[in-house]
Amino acid sequence: MGAAPVWSVDPRTGKAREQVAVEATADEVDRAVRAAEAARPALADRTVRAALLRAAADLLDAAGEQVVEAADAETALGPTRLTGELARTTAQLRAFAEVVDDGAFLDIRIDHADADRTPPWPDLRRWKIPLGVVAVYSASNFPLAFSVPGGDTASALAAGCPVVIKAHPDHPATSELCAALLRKAAQQAGLPETVVALVHGFDAGVELVRHPLVAAAGFTGSVRGGRALFDAAAARPVPIPFHGELGSLNPVVITEAAADEGARTLGAGLAGSMTLGSGQFCTKPGLVLAPAGDAGDRLLTSLAAAVSESEPGVMLDHRMRDAFVAGVAERAALDGVEAPVTPGAGGEHTVNAGFLTVPARRLTAEGPHDLLLEECFGPVTVVARYETRDEIDAVLSRLPGNLTATLHAAADDPEAPGLLAALTPLAGRVLVGGWPTGVAVAPAQHHGGPYPATTSASTSVGATAIERWLRPVTYQSAPPALLPPELRDDNPLGLPRMVDGRPEPLAR
Repeated sequence: MGAAPVWSVDPRTGKAREQVAVEATADEVDRAVRAAEAARPALADRTVRAALLRAAADLLDAAGEQVVEAADAETALGPTRLTGELARTTAQLRAFAEVVDDGAFLDIRIDHADADRTPPWPDLRRWKIPLGVVAVYSASNFPLAFSVPGGDTASALAAGCPVVIKAHPDHPATSELCAALLRKAAQQAGLPETVVALVHGFDAGVELVRHPLVAAAGFTGSVRGGRALFDAAAARPVPIPFHGELGSLNPVVITEAAADEGARTLGAGLAGSMTLGSGQFCTKPGLVLAPAGDAGDRLLTSLAAAVSESEPGVMLDHRMRDAFVAGVAERAALDGVEAPVTPGAGGEHTVNAGFLTVPARRLTAEGPHDLLLEECFGPVTVVARYETRDEIDAVLSRLPGNLTATLHAAADDPEAPGLLAALTPLAGRVLVGGWPTGVAVAPAQHHGGPYPATTSASTSVGATAIERWLRPVTYQSAPPALLPPELRDDNPLGLPRMVDGRPEPLAR
């Protein structure tokens, strides 16, 4: 019996487009991982790694029209959105090339021997080295930026780790195209193309996380799938780091003063954020705490008007569509829940955006309304209307971890300091004003948060995402001739370092 075929499916019609691959067998996963492991030494040269990342960005840009067309055919996200996502993807590849060039990520620290200390210090020299082969699990909702050429792949290659990528079944043709471009970039940089491998199939993903030569994994997807892989990673004879982004409610708190000042603007902004990409962003605001009085009424009127104007959307696949329709129906049936704009099925292949309202007091204690505190993937949000500050605090105290938390407060709002303090433990990125959809690829960015938002304290966006694929090593009392150039006193590579507790001046 042959391997199962992998089909590219058009989510706008639900019909198969073409067979693009077959699911990888356990033997094929093993060969891919072993080939990646064999290619590790070739990635040791930082100059070559930087060249690989820049070549990948250039090739993706050159094939941009083809990449966007393939991704749109499989995701229905639209050329405008996907063109922007491609630009973000190539920008982060180039950004990690700059990180590699700079070398600060090596976190080099040298403490010379000091016999006058009590007890005496030996000579100690510390830096970070790559972990090894990294398994990357592609996301459904970002076929480029969080998939084959995305941040996990870019940061792992930047760290010096080969990658074996498990393609997402929603965009296999896009995955094959991007993987081919990455392999071509490797060849251009003088590297074996096996530094990047692609496998398909659910069983292949399980085999991958269990493979003894896989040293770490990065995942973006559902709580259920991510937790299963996380548990598998932890259950190995040698457990490995599993950096999973799983799910997030992304709470928003709007003070009464903020609603009074800008109800119309807030309603329109919320509508734009929750419907963006048919509500399929990991940072979609899924729970909003808004006041119950007149200002809150005006905010909801604005929200209803804006959401009602949104067009029916196509979700990434029909399984997600069915889950969304069932999920919003179950939530809408709860006692006290109302739907000013009803979310759910649109046409045969589309969904309608909408939102639900509920008194916040129903969320302050355990009960059937806890369902409203779980992420519902798609264009819907829940507006919980509070009467008192105590209700806000009670609801926030019951929330799980999140990628983001947002506060809308008026200028000099007396509630702002306390609410900001209450939101900070809940998320990895806390916004004051604005909306959480949109994650800047910047050095100071943090895209992560307490479980179940992520399974670790790391970020998957920004320069520090490289830290996930490194581990520190200290050499003690090593003769200079045995030290790598990065740790020698003369600093022949001109890298930023801490020496005897102070930044070392770099030669000009």
